[in-house]
Amino acid sequence: MNLSLSDAKTAARALRRSLAATDISISHSRALEIVSQQLGFTDWNTASAMLSTPHAASGPAVPVLRIHDEALAREFYLDYLRFAVEWEHRFEPGMPLYLRIRRDETVVDLSEHHGDGTPGAAVWVPVASAAAFHADISGRPHPRLRPGIDRDAPGGPTVEVTDPFGNILRFCEVTD
Repeated sequence: MNLSLSDAKTAARALRRSLAATDISISHSRALEIVSQQLGFTDWNTASAMLSTPHAASGPAVPVLRIHDEALAREFYLDYLRFAVEWEHRFEPGMPLYLRIRRDETVVDLSEHHGDGTPGAAVWVPVASAAAFHADISGRPHPRLRPGIDRDAPGGPTVEVTDPFGNILRFCEVTD
């Protein structure tokens, strides 16, 4: 039987409801941790990664970029670059955030956890059209960025942006 990420989340909600019926209250993140351990994973981050990945021989790599400020990360990645949140996790309120985001087929994990990623990483992101991507982000000016298109970049036309934490994202149009 193959369980999905949705199945695990449903189990966590059912666990919380069942415990609440006996006057025991736990946070949603604690319920996720318990369910992940019941499924044989060490923690929810591991369970979530394994359950959301097709069980093939291998899958696409997901870069983990270190962030230091949730508000800045959300402003940059969600508001400016228009990534969408797939899921997010904290062990408890006030603890570091781990966030999975997606834009089209590109998936990136953002982490406030010490030891996850090193600021200054570079990620190459394929796009269908560097010009269309540039036009999209130019419609939402960013106070600290004015990216252009490098039409002679190795691999094809590229729009390079640097996030508030020093990570570099190179949105590259692959040309023949």
